[in-house]
Amino acid sequence: MQEIKFYSGEEIPLELHKVRVVQKLHLVPIERRLEALQEGGFNTFRLNTKDVFLDMLTDSGTNAMSDNQMAAMMQADDAYAGSQSFYRLQKAVEEVLGKKYYLPVHQGRAAENILSKAYIKQGSLVPMNYHFTTTLAHITECGGRIVELLYDEGYVMNSDHPFKGNMNIEKLEENIKRHGAKNIPFIRMEASTNLIGGQPFSIQNLRDVRAIADKYNIRLVLDASLLGENAYLVKLREKEFNDSSMETIIKTMTDMADIVYFSARKLSSSRGGGICTNNEAIYKELEALVPLYEGFLTYGGISVREIESMAVGLYETLDETMICQSPEFIRYLVNELDKNGVPMLKPAGVLGAHLDAMDICSHIPQTQYPAGALAAALFLISGIRGMERGSVSNQRDEYGNETYADMELVRLAVPRRVFTLSQIKYVIDRVSWLNQNRTLIGGLKFVYEPPVLRFFMGGLEPVDDWPQKLIAKFKEDFGESL
Repeated sequence: MQEIKFYSGEEIPLELHKVRVVQKLHLVPIERRLEALQEGGFNTFRLNTKDVFLDMLTDSGTNAMSDNQMAAMMQADDAYAGSQSFYRLQKAVEEVLGKKYYLPVHQGRAAENILSKAYIKQGSLVPMNYHFTTTLAHITECGGRIVELLYDEGYVMNSDHPFKGNMNIEKLEENIKRHGAKNIPFIRMEASTNLIGGQPFSIQNLRDVRAIADKYNIRLVLDASLLGENAYLVKLREKEFNDSSMETIIKTMTDMADIVYFSARKLSSSRGGGICTNNEAIYKELEALVPLYEGFLTYGGISVREIESMAVGLYETLDETMICQSPEFIRYLVNELDKNGVPMLKPAGVLGAHLDAMDICSHIPQTQYPAGALAAALFLISGIRGMERGSVSNQRDEYGNETYADMELVRLAVPRRVFTLSQIKYVIDRVSWLNQNRTLIGGLKFVYEPPVLRFFMGGLEPVDDWPQKLIAKFKEDFGESL
């Protein structure tokens, strides 16, 4: 990316787009925000957007679509089978991701379901750089289990390591030898590792994983949901690719995978997903599962209008000025919060800025879910909805025991081309204030806990009256201001 300097010397990201459609936001009083938390079980997933000011829960399906994507939706072919919209998407998949065979599914977790149904058996083991919540749920539902193989650097909260999503090659081979290649249906690499701060992996690391996969004749599966952003950070951080185009970097990555699957809600700023491969035998193994679980092979449960926007969005993934916007805003947000003394996960990755709840809320034991408490507290004092990425996002073991997360994070997602710089500065202001008053935040406890994916639907409540104390301090400093 060409660096743009300001004469003043101020270092701020410059938006390389203009806003032509706007959506009104509301900042409700702090008393209403407390009521909203109580109604939603102190779970930010259960908040109604009428009470949310800045929605930083996720980038999944919330990225701003381009004018070309919106225009393409008007030429959709509504046919149930054989739609021309599908063939345009299929061509985009081949030209951008380099894969000839494409199976449409309605979103990324639908792809995980099909891959798990096809390949996971009782006792299967899936090595991966790090798990994602729905990936783990689908694999365990089918009787398999996972092993996470990050290098130690991946668990260091504050470092300058450029590729903390790299898979530990030595541990990968050790696990294959220990469990046997026949018990490992595939190796999974996630671009980029969602639950540990959107950290990327390097292309050299992917080459090393591919070499092990070839040595033991194991499929390599790439979760490409955040492929564009991973490719952008490769361009910035991996010397071999500093002068390479996004197209070259993306193709270099996808060429090494036997199967690529993705959530279009992230990858192409639309809604849908897919599984693609160059291996006809793999395609045939998966083909029959799409009509069974998703829809016919030329729509896969996706609206044809979204299929048209997916095709355009895939091509736009090659546009560095579009892809760079979110990572550059995230880097600015992380760096400014770090300057203000807020404990952050560093270096800045993709998806969003990640607050170190274990440090900010060091007075709250993990048994009381510090990341969940911090996310609730931030919404209370600002109207900013972030996402807990800690022990609430974990699931209990087979005996019902709590499993605690390696990191307790609050993710502040920064979808592509959605927020203005003044809104990001508001986030910096409110998070910095909350960090200065962090001892007022207390813990949470579950009052309703579904058996799987509890972070979506679970209900919690404060262990004491800490929300009222936080409101009192807020009003002392801000008066009756929202």
